[in-house]
Formats: sequence, structure tokens, C-alpha cells
Amino acid sequence: MTFFLEMLGISKTFPGVKALKNVDLQLARGEVHVVAGENGAGKSTLMKIMTGVFKADPGGIIRVDGQAVTIKDPVHARSLGISIIYQELAVVNNLTVAENIFLAREPLGRTGLIDRRRMNADAQAVLTELEMNIAPTTMVGTLSIGQQQMVEIARAISYRSKLIIMDEPTASLSHHEATVLLRMVRKLTAQDIGVVYISHRLDEIFDIADRVTVLRDGATVDSRPIAEMTRDILVRKMVDRELSQLFGHHDTHVTAEVLLSTSSLGLKRQGGQGARVCDITFDLHKGEVLGFFGLVGSGRTEIMEMLFGSRPYVGQIQVGGHNVSINSPSQAIDLGLGFVTEDRKEQGLVLGMNVRENFSLTHLSDYCTYDVVNRRREKTATQAYIRSLGIKTPSTEEKVLNLSGGNQQKVVIAKWVARQPRILIVDEPTRGIDIGAKAEVHTLLNGLAEKGVAIIVVSSDLPEVLAISDRVVVLKEGRIAAILARTDATQESVMLAATG
Repeated sequence: MTFFLEMLGISKTFPGVKALKNVDLQLARGEVHVVAGENGAGKSTLMKIMTGVFKADPGGIIRVDGQAVTIKDPVHARSLGISIIYQELAVVNNLTVAENIFLAREPLGRTGLIDRRRMNADAQAVLTELEMNIAPTTMVGTLSIGQQQMVEIARAISYRSKLIIMDEPTASLSHHEATVLLRMVRKLTAQDIGVVYISHRLDEIFDIADRVTVLRDGATVDSRPIAEMTRDILVRKMVDRELSQLFGHHDTHVTAEVLLSTSSLGLKRQGGQGARVCDITFDLHKGEVLGFFGLVGSGRTEIMEMLFGSRPYVGQIQVGGHNVSINSPSQAIDLGLGFVTEDRKEQGLVLGMNVRENFSLTHLSDYCTYDVVNRRREKTATQAYIRSLGIKTPSTEEKVLNLSGGNQQKVVIAKWVARQPRILIVDEPTRGIDIGAKAEVHTLLNGLAEKGVAIIVVSSDLPEVLAISDRVVVLKEGRIAAILARTDATQESVMLAATG
């Protein structure tokens, strides 16, 4: 087999940390090569070396089309035919879709000014290829997270690279968008373009991969064709545990007591516009895990933001059997609600602050005496949650910016759990985290339900919703299409309700 890119004996050392240890990775043209491993296994570091963001330690070899190279920076990597789509969004909200796709390489007219007609036409061609029903003149800031992710994919595809690295590309996408993306990946490989695919979704890995390489603790532990890999082997290679140990049966802890209920809840009309989300009526019981599932644009996040006071609403909300008006997040918090938001980096964390400071944001008053923070008590509480949730961090003083995605997510969950809410909303709780961390989050949520916390889980990962929910609320175009008991909720029944 002829390889387009070879990375042999690649190591990378940061102060106090050996991130990569003699890693080998060989990537052929026209194949989908999945790189799997837990958060912190070294996948992102390896990709950053591949794209020139980091320099590898001396001694390793990188070859592109058989020629030894030193990849100087991302621009150099793109000139070699290597592009990357990062898991975290890198779009500019106040620019249009076309301007984002051709950022820093806009087509110029004879006058030297940007030829916007040509740029919009070229952008439309890429969007059409991706089956994206978005106008190239649309401002990116008005798009959903899933749509913004597709814009990034469109930008990478527009480079016509020889190798495209996709880091969790479907993490924010709807079922339809993910299906379109996977179909596009196969179109790329048919054109002899190689794809490095990073995903924590087992179904996706076995659906799309030609070959898989597994990293653990910064080293290569296995590399083989996907036909020679099973789910049990893959999980064991990634986390050194059996699949059955990670996802055991979760008992139900539902009681008859209703902690939260809504009646004809809907988005309040703005400027005469009709509400997209309306007639939302459901009950949430003490100790219940209530799953919400729907395609992107079905109104999942909007409903949660209404419950938490982030959006104006009409209709009725009851908490603990009493009618309430929730007009701000502070009112929601006072009523015993917590909200783990979908976008942890934009809304869930302050990246420049350390783990301790992020942890105590929701309940800082617990550590204050006469408005003076007792740092020792704050640190002790943070350390207790670091141990109980298995958060991997050098110390409480480490900036959350430097943690892996899974550990960042655990910090977000920890800050709300520490406040001891009666009702906890978690929107995409395991987006972009590895299978081991995902199992730990599921166990944590089950433990909270056992203690009587009422939990709403919003997820675009249907197997996750089915695995942890006592009931599933299925949304379609801003309305409830079905509410299914655990025994009636299957992939077929939920998707039928979600799509009509």
C-alpha cells in the first residue's frame, strides 16, 4: 500500500508531561482512517503535529508523498494538501457563510477588490454539494451550532485537500446532517482523498472506517483494518476495560412526586413573528431521567432555555406544584434548577480561570464569610469533586483551558452538582468526550437520580438517550411528537416520531 502521509516514532513532550511516545501512523490515499482513544490519549496533539501547530520532538520522521518533511505551520500543512476541521468551532459570527468559507483567500476582481458575486457563487456550489440549505449570504452568528459546524466542513472541503482531518465532525450535527456528512466522506475517498476521522461514537466508527489506530496514554496500542476489529476489542484497547463494565444496567428511581411541569409552554412572540416552539406540555418526576430527542431545529435547546429563564415564554411552568414565573437564570437557580449548557466553552466555563474558580462559580457564597472567600474551604471542596468524578487535572489551580474535553465537561457538571439542585438540565452532556468519560457521566446522572434529583437530558445521540432515560420526549418542528416509556422507546419508534 502506498501511503500519502507517514508519521514514524513521533514523540512530544510538554513541561512535566510526555504527551506522545513513539507514535506511528500511516495514512493512505482514498481511505478513512479512524484514530480512536480516550480524551487525553494524545489524538489532538498528534493532529496538531500533523498540521504544523506543534513541532514533534527530535527523532521522529514525517513523510508526505514519500518525501521527508518538517511541517512548519498550518499554512505549510495546507500547501502540502493537509487540512483539519477542529471539534471546537472556529467560525467568525459577524461574517457571512461565504466569507467564512473563503476567509483570507477571497477571490479578487480586476480592481483588486473582493469579487463577492464569484465568492457567493463558489460558496453556493460547496453548500449544494453538502446538501446544505443555507444561503451563502447568511450571517454565521444566526446559525445553530450544527449548521456552523457544517460551514467549517464546507470550508475544509473547498480547499480540495489531499488529506482532511475531521475531529468529532458530527458531534453537533442532526441525524440528517450526520448522514449527509458520512456520505460526503465517501465521496471524498472516491476522489482519492484521504480522511483522518476522530470519533467517540462506536456506531459511526464501524460505519465509516477502513482502518483504525488506537492511542492510549500517548502511545499506539493497535492499528488494523476495521474488518479485523470488534466493538469489544476496540473498547478494551482504548480504555483497558470491557464494554460490559462501562455500560451496565441503570435502575429506575422514578417516584410519583412531580417536581417540574409545563402546560402549553412556547416561545413568546417577538415583533409579530409566530413562535417556532409551542404547546410543550410534560411532567418531570422526582428521581426521573427524562430524555429529550429531536433533530437540529426541533426546539430542544430553546425549551431548556425557557425553563432556565434565558428566553421569554408563554404558557405555564410549575415547580414543586406551584405556579412560577422564571424570567432570568438567577430566578431559576433560586427555584432549585441547574443547567449544564450545550456549549461548555462558550457558556459553561471561563477558560482563563482555573478548575477551582470555575467549580465554585455557581455557589461561591458557600465559601464566603463577610464577603471574603475562604480559599482553603473552596480548594478542599474542589478536590473532593475532582476525586469523586475522576477529573484528570494536575491540580485545582490548572486552567480549564488546558484540560481535555471530557474533563472540562466534568468540571461543568461538578459546579452544578455541588449546588445540589432539585432539577438538573443537561444539554448534550457527553458531546465530544470519549467512551470511558461518557460512561462515568451516565453513572453520575444515575447516582443523582437515585438521590431524588429530577434530570432532563437533551442529546442528539439516540443510543445515549435510550440508554439512560426513563421516558423519552420526542420533538418535531417545535412541538412534542411523542412521549415514550422506556419499554416503548426504540431507535425505530423515536426516529419515526422525530421525522414523521
